[in-house]
Amino acid sequence: MRNLRLPSPPDRLAGSRCANLIIGGCVASPYDFASAAPLMSLKPEPLSQDVLNVRRRPGLRYRCQRNRTLKSRIMRSSATARPALVGRDGSIDWLCWPRFDSDACFAALLGTAEHGRWYLGPAEGIKAVSRRYRQDTLILETCFETVDGAVRLIDFMPPRTLNSDVIRLVVGERGRVSMQMEFILRFGYGATVPWVTQPERGVLQAVAGPDMAVLHASVPLHGHDLRTTASFEVHAGEAIPFVLTYGPSHRGPPDAIDPFTALSSTEAFWREWVGRCKEAGPWSEAVKRSLITLKALTYAPTGGIVAAATASLPEQIGGSRNWDYRFCWLRDATLTLLALMDAGFFDEARAWRDWLLRAVAGSPNQMQIMYGLAGERRLTEWEVPWLPGYGGSRPVRIGNAAHGQHQLDVIGELMDALHQARRGGLPENAAAWALQCALLSHLSTIWGEPDEGIWEVRAPRQHFVHSKVMAWVAFDRGIRSAETFGLGGPLEQWRRIRQDIHDDVCTRGYDPSRGSFVQAYGSRDLDASLLLLPAVGFLPASDPRIVGTIQAVERDLVRDGLVLRYDTRTMSDGLPVGEGAFLACSFWLADAYVLLGRRDEATALFERLLTLCNDVGLLSEEYDPVLRRQVGNVPQAFSHLALINTAHNLVHSRGEAPADQRAGSVSA
Repeated sequence: MRNLRLPSPPDRLAGSRCANLIIGGCVASPYDFASAAPLMSLKPEPLSQDVLNVRRRPGLRYRCQRNRTLKSRIMRSSATARPALVGRDGSIDWLCWPRFDSDACFAALLGTAEHGRWYLGPAEGIKAVSRRYRQDTLILETCFETVDGAVRLIDFMPPRTLNSDVIRLVVGERGRVSMQMEFILRFGYGATVPWVTQPERGVLQAVAGPDMAVLHASVPLHGHDLRTTASFEVHAGEAIPFVLTYGPSHRGPPDAIDPFTALSSTEAFWREWVGRCKEAGPWSEAVKRSLITLKALTYAPTGGIVAAATASLPEQIGGSRNWDYRFCWLRDATLTLLALMDAGFFDEARAWRDWLLRAVAGSPNQMQIMYGLAGERRLTEWEVPWLPGYGGSRPVRIGNAAHGQHQLDVIGELMDALHQARRGGLPENAAAWALQCALLSHLSTIWGEPDEGIWEVRAPRQHFVHSKVMAWVAFDRGIRSAETFGLGGPLEQWRRIRQDIHDDVCTRGYDPSRGSFVQAYGSRDLDASLLLLPAVGFLPASDPRIVGTIQAVERDLVRDGLVLRYDTRTMSDGLPVGEGAFLACSFWLADAYVLLGRRDEATALFERLLTLCNDVGLLSEEYDPVLRRQVGNVPQAFSHLALINTAHNLVHSRGEAPADQRAGSVSA
């Protein structure tokens, strides 16, 4: 067998690297660590029929499950939801099977090619690369222009019943292009080499412990040096498919599916789903892309929505702020419900509401800040010694120790979310109110305690102002729910505690010398979470204390027009100094401008933030204004939720915007 000289993964700090997420049935979004690119809204060409008509290579067997409807297949396919990241070079460098939080079988994103990847691209002579999603879908198209012609790589995950698939179609556009493939499968985050066999021509079967993956290819495959390679040419008008399917090893090998039929059905599903989305004025395309991303981050069997699809992508390149975000945070509860309901997706909102109730069910004093996809509570954090990390950013962490932290704010988030669910007309859950009353009873005994706060600091607990305000929100929403919907509860006690918390925050959390609220009692540091005080209704935006707080944030936390969570140089959070600007916080500043009536400034900031999306509309957690690149895990649900809600704040009239829905009339 001939040894092929395949391109190694490019320098991940060089700026050429962009990844695209493939999640739960479809391609979901790309990650540009290196540079900001404007969101592109391109009308797709009619590709599906073209692909169906091109000549197919012989030797690949498919079986299309025509006896099942698309809807039933897509709903059940998400039982094996999984993320994958595709680079601009055509390499899948991150793929977790069978769930978001499962071990990666391609982990080159956090290591090297030897930790697993699937490269598919031109052998040489690349002149240009461009990418897009087909409009209103998660079907990724990467176009390579070479000296000999042009080729299009189509990546997607189709609806499926029992198994998960990644389908890659190499479509010749012009001339003829020499292509190369390198397939390195490593289960266990790059640690486990599987046992590989070829049961028939064009079929590769890899097994290790409980995991099995089967690759169907229509070109000859060659195995050497613990990897599989292929060299082939694609001509104009020709489509060459590759299908990778996952299944548990104790079952028989999964059948491949017809990739061309799967392409059409996948496109049809996403177009139908997105077609239900309400318009968001001039920003409808950005909002739809964010909603598609949230849908892709949803684990359909439970309704849980993960914070991001990746683990340990650094908040500072080369640093140690590297966390696993493949879990579900209560912090996102209210923003998620409002984003889904305001866009018209009430089924998804109800599924999220029901997930929240199941996850927190139990003793109130055992409520956590985050849970697994099905509500799992043990999210043990450990470090992966054999992975060098993205750009040398160590340690690589799997699991998240913050699940054991004490955070008062999450009860307020849950109470607010359930109140908004009732206001939005979601069907009542019979167990919800009793659980809420129990949570408020518990909160009445602990709201005066210090905690780790919204940012999950790994340092001694403090009396964070945001945490106290969200405790106030918890009682406020309990009172409002009881008064509005005729629910029973000790209202006088709740009103007294609500007022006590309000007085405590205004006395101990406000610094008259600075003219602003501060991060924690006794501190002079600022915190971007203070921007949420008017949004949750703690005080009106016109209150001089709120106006002064917004001005202080503008003065002390804004870098190059973007907002830091807090200044790591002055506030000790138990970690080394340095991180990027937190994108959600910058959207919060735009929301604050809306509430202040500074709409022109809000619009300008929002449109600036849209330019930070990468070439296919994806936002990560943070943006480094010095390196001018996105940093942190991707795609970040919190960032996209903030984008959606800010767009609706700008578009909707007074009283109908998310900020007004959440704040209501100030109660204290």
